[in-house]
Amino acid sequence: MIKNHPFHLVDHSPWPILGALSAMMMMMGLIKWFHLFNSNLMLLGTLITLLIMFQWWRDVVRESTFQGHHTYLVSMGLRWGMILFITSEMFFFLSFFWGFFHSSLSPSIEIGMLWPPKGIAPFNPSQIPLLNTLILLSSGLSVTWAHHSLMENNYNESWISLMMTIILGIYFSILQGIEYMEAPFSISDSIYGSCFFMATGFHGLHVIIGTIFLSTCLIRLSFNHFSQIHHLGFETAAWYWHFVDVVWLFLYLSIYWWGS
Repeated sequence: MIKNHPFHLVDHSPWPILGALSAMMMMMGLIKWFHLFNSNLMLLGTLITLLIMFQWWRDVVRESTFQGHHTYLVSMGLRWGMILFITSEMFFFLSFFWGFFHSSLSPSIEIGMLWPPKGIAPFNPSQIPLLNTLILLSSGLSVTWAHHSLMENNYNESWISLMMTIILGIYFSILQGIEYMEAPFSISDSIYGSCFFMATGFHGLHVIIGTIFLSTCLIRLSFNHFSQIHHLGFETAAWYWHFVDVVWLFLYLSIYWWGS
């Protein structure tokens, strides 16, 4: 039955409490891994968390697509939730940029008052980093193409452009992995290594999460879950992908280009 009230009322769900417990297990497993060099508990917690995430989102898809719970006011609430989540992610990356500029604009005596510190050979910004920038900018264009095709009820073009976006995201991750393997410094090499790998590593994790998000949207598109006026899941995925694009532009300009 279609709900006409403005409240997001759903059936009783076991996933919030089980998700919290599995996340706690994963974090305790991480501590055990750090101190006892045993990753069993962390891997088990991660696996359970992933299973709960899958089933929880499966229920959300059912509520929105088949049960009619996501009215206009409910979808507006979900939109604001995604906007606030992306805002929190912006401040998360801001902390890394703050640390980078704090150390690079006024290098301390501990690192020889030099930036990059002595002994650090930074990446050439006109090689893999520039290629990755072009890849992410292209993926931003293709995901926008997919969104507009969906709004115009052109499912064939939206499927093709969304698939292109996912392929570009996977390509970006592969090149990032190659760059890490060939890096002449590590995360333990001074503040430069810490800033570089924390910022680019977390961005790489966000690219992988965004690629999974868009892949889920592609599967849902194949099952005809989206329409011209009902595609909030895809819309939030596109917002997230644009956010990942913008963060990379700042990373490229500051850490790769200016910082080298």
